[in-house]
Amino acid sequence: MASAFSTSVLHLTTGATETVTDLTADCEQFLARTAAGRDGLLNVFVPHATAGIAVLETGAGSDADLLSALHALLPADNRWQHRHGAPGHGRDHVVPALVPPHATLPVIGGRLELGTWQSVCLVDTNVSNHDRTVRLSFLG
Repeated sequence: MASAFSTSVLHLTTGATETVTDLTADCEQFLARTAAGRDGLLNVFVPHATAGIAVLETGAGSDADLLSALHALLPADNRWQHRHGAPGHGRDHVVPALVPPHATLPVIGGRLELGTWQSVCLVDTNVSNHDRTVRLSFLG
């Protein structure tokens, strides 16, 4: 029988622009290797102070809308007390308060149970740090 707990780390390069990166296929591949048809929970966690995990529709503009909304709420200017890095970088440290660094999702019969248009995404507004890790953990 497969272990009740399995974990794996994804290593991603997000580039020099703000991104919403779809991780759904990575989550499904991880579950195919570890869940073995079982029910349980998938936890997706990004251990960075300037990135988050969101469940949203992608490809129809919602990912760009999310980045626009973050810009409207958290402008990249000099108002932030946290002042190292690129101009306005302090806002990146506030992003995880709005887009949390984790999501816990249901797994039924070894498959990720998402709605029709839902995707699991890494939201990264920090253009100064291109290297990201995401931990996937299955408990079931």
